[in-house]
Amino acid sequence: MIKAAVVGVNNIGKIHCRYYHEHADARLVAVCDLNEALVNDVAIQYNITGYTDLKTMLQNEEIDVISIATGGKENGSHHFIPAMLAIEAGKDVLVEKPLSNNIEEAREIVEYANRKRVRLGCNLNHRFVPSAEHAKKWIDSGELGSLLFINMKLTIGNPNESSPWIHLRALHPHSIDVIRYFAGDIKRVQAFMTKAPGRTVWSTASINLEFESGAVGHLTGSYDMDNLHPIEFCEVAGNRGRLTIDNVFENLTFYPHKSKELKVVRNSVLNGMNGFNDTFKNRIGTFIQEVNDSVPPEKITGSGMDALAAQEVIEAAIRSQMENGAVIEVPNYLNKQRL
Repeated sequence: MIKAAVVGVNNIGKIHCRYYHEHADARLVAVCDLNEALVNDVAIQYNITGYTDLKTMLQNEEIDVISIATGGKENGSHHFIPAMLAIEAGKDVLVEKPLSNNIEEAREIVEYANRKRVRLGCNLNHRFVPSAEHAKKWIDSGELGSLLFINMKLTIGNPNESSPWIHLRALHPHSIDVIRYFAGDIKRVQAFMTKAPGRTVWSTASINLEFESGAVGHLTGSYDMDNLHPIEFCEVAGNRGRLTIDNVFENLTFYPHKSKELKVVRNSVLNGMNGFNDTFKNRIGTFIQEVNDSVPPEKITGSGMDALAAQEVIEAAIRSQMENGAVIEVPNYLNKQRL
């Protein structure tokens, strides 16, 4: 039985608590948050101990896995210290995205986890859906042939104006991770961004991608759309066929070349996901399973290295925008890492 704790129990942290509590192979044993009233409410709900100091929780509790679900600037500035403390204590760690909004801190988290030989995962939950798993199998089996291009769209409505790069750093670890999951390492990027009327941040982005494989791609992202409509679309094409995924998990369609017969897999068949929160359930469940199975740290799916690779692409896109659409190389050391 995996003993789990959650650090940061606001909205997203509460989702982590729920799925640790509900999992047959895990037990939620403690929670921690600087907000005493908030953490006490959650502790009472699950009949566990709540803490306002992480070091005290680590000293007092037997814990195997810690979720870091704190927030901060660009949804990531409060991740670094609790992640490093948990790693230092030898715990396996699942961090919300981004690992940190500061790329140097993100690199340090990954390097420290590697050095301490602990499992480091990131909540890149958009890939933890049956549609993505099926699509990945088709790609790896060669049904699409040699990959030629991938197009990705991830758009929501978010009025946050806290920093110029909030849209890129807070949202697109998801989209870049899905892109890398299907098409591999990204070599170069070129970005163009705009601001919707009345906005001060770069709220919509168009990013060109070149992959190590030679394939090309594109990401369209926006904080200026309506949440009532589908938020995500992915298209992957090779010289033998093309696939599309609608709205993260709703429909997966394969279009083989030279044939009018399509292969369509709908959500009701794909294990019947009941909504977007099930992506958290799937992701946390996978992490629990991998810890239970003693999967080596370097083999963790949706790993800290995957999250860092996505952040390196995002930082390259930011630099491209700052340099008037210049083509920016992604750091070479990441190009040697494989999903």
